[in-house]
Amino acid sequence: MAALLVRGGLWRPRGGGLVLLSKSLLTRPVVACTTTLDRPTLAHQIHISPRSYVLKDVLPSPQQELVTFSNRKGLQCISPLMRSVEETPQPILTKVKGHIPKWLNGSLLRNGPGKFEFGEEKFNHWFDGMALLHQFQLENGIVTYRSKFLQSDSYVTNSRHNRIVVSEFGTLAMPDPCKSIFGRFISWFEMPRPTDNSSVNYVVYKGDYYVSTETNFMRKVDPETLETKEKVDWSKFVVVNGATAHPHYEPDGTAYNMGNSYGKHGSSYNIIRIPPQKSNRDDTLQGAKVLCSIAPAEKMKPSYYHSFGMSENYVVFAEQPIKINLCRVITSKFLGKPIADGINWEPQYKTRFHVVNKHTGELLPGQFYSRPFATFHHINAFEDQGCVVLDLCCQDDGGSLQTYQLQNLRKAGEGLDQIYNSIARAFPRRFVLPLNVDSSVPVGQNLSPLSYTSASAVKEVDGTVWCMHENLHSEDLEEVGGMEFPQINYSRCNGRKYRFFYGCGFRHLVGDSLIKMDTETKKMKIWQEDGFYPSEPVFVPVPKATAEDSGVILSVVVTPSQNQNTFLLVLDAETFSELGRAEVPVQMPYGFHGIFVPR
Repeated sequence: MAALLVRGGLWRPRGGGLVLLSKSLLTRPVVACTTTLDRPTLAHQIHISPRSYVLKDVLPSPQQELVTFSNRKGLQCISPLMRSVEETPQPILTKVKGHIPKWLNGSLLRNGPGKFEFGEEKFNHWFDGMALLHQFQLENGIVTYRSKFLQSDSYVTNSRHNRIVVSEFGTLAMPDPCKSIFGRFISWFEMPRPTDNSSVNYVVYKGDYYVSTETNFMRKVDPETLETKEKVDWSKFVVVNGATAHPHYEPDGTAYNMGNSYGKHGSSYNIIRIPPQKSNRDDTLQGAKVLCSIAPAEKMKPSYYHSFGMSENYVVFAEQPIKINLCRVITSKFLGKPIADGINWEPQYKTRFHVVNKHTGELLPGQFYSRPFATFHHINAFEDQGCVVLDLCCQDDGGSLQTYQLQNLRKAGEGLDQIYNSIARAFPRRFVLPLNVDSSVPVGQNLSPLSYTSASAVKEVDGTVWCMHENLHSEDLEEVGGMEFPQINYSRCNGRKYRFFYGCGFRHLVGDSLIKMDTETKKMKIWQEDGFYPSEPVFVPVPKATAEDSGVILSVVVTPSQNQNTFLLVLDAETFSELGRAEVPVQMPYGFHGIFVPR
């Protein structure tokens, strides 16, 4: 088969997609085997004082250079991936091409927005769309698909009135025109009620499945039928005003999450522990408790966060300079603004790492700082030689939340290119946080004893620790748009030392490739097919596997083309070659997150 030369390297057709060959191979004969990217990474260390961002008497290292924005042109219009679709409530048979392993029995559950207007009123932000639940059921090599809209109060109420009645992240609902003039006036002074439009992820508590967003409401769902069950309010069990859609789990089912609380004295970050067992049949979050509360740097401007890290013994929280201005949020409705208007990137603040003992709830006294970055998804965290090693996807500019307006995502031509090029690329980075920092440690000393990473943690005069990251990639990752939606072999590796992680490359506003990254060699393998956009990869291990990457990667691949089919992709996680795909004759929007439920 012929190879294809495109920006960033040489691509070879492979299993229906493309495998990226190293740019160093351009002068060699093209061979038929899959080749991985391999470029040694420079590991120079540069110390930057937390009080000054000026480098003196040192040359900039490629390892620490800010790689932020792109300059791409000619992006494909993906507007159809952000349009409303109809649900498919009854299972339909897919067309399987290739081979679906017969041991792969269970359901891939996906979540994301699927309806973007009611009547003449339209949502403004991608995150506002009504939750559409997807299910790919796999059994003995046969795959069926179904989808249902979550019957949330938001969806039902909006449908009944044929207008947007419940405010969402980026859309403020207008007062009911049927109210009296006085009633409409008073409604402007009321806080918008939190939405239960749980469109972000599936989560599991005490063996039950829920869909979640980041408000205080979740919805229990039946993973077999996708039927919507009861609404569960976090604030009835613990004093929080919401929780993330990315909890962590212990092998026994104990879950940990984080949520903010807001009161007359400001705000706090709270680490929550949920027990693994039910006390009775109707139990939901009973027994959940706040393990630790952390004060923000500014009480009225807490950080926004989407996820957190967890090792065997510690929870790690990155307090980043994406700030929630509580005064603006409280007055947003009166000012005619959505809640999103109160969240902004403020890079004058540094990023701070908080480390909490998850068994005792003790907040460690160490003060760890780094230069400002934004993160949405953690990769993993583990402990080694008295340190917590934290891996996460980082952006050097955190303004992307505001950029994902639907009007931007639906642009074409130069307008679309400009939007893409205005968003900072995300890259995987490693930080090292030493657990024991005492007064006897000399100022200016790197406290990391780990020989396998160039990440440093240097003690400052004031006793704080300044952390510099290691890039978990070679510069070739820049050519595929960085990486987001990271996943690992969770059941085996979460909280433990690991080698591989998987994610989406972002040469577009949504993922346009799948990537396997090796943390030791920084080699990567890529799957890509022109005109198709894969979702977050989900790792499913082979039964009784011995190798970390023995399993498959599942990803729902969508396309804006009306003449091509969406499909469920199955990759061999070790070789990253395609095993098979299950084509679905219905259009799907691009979604967010999901899980695999084994049968």
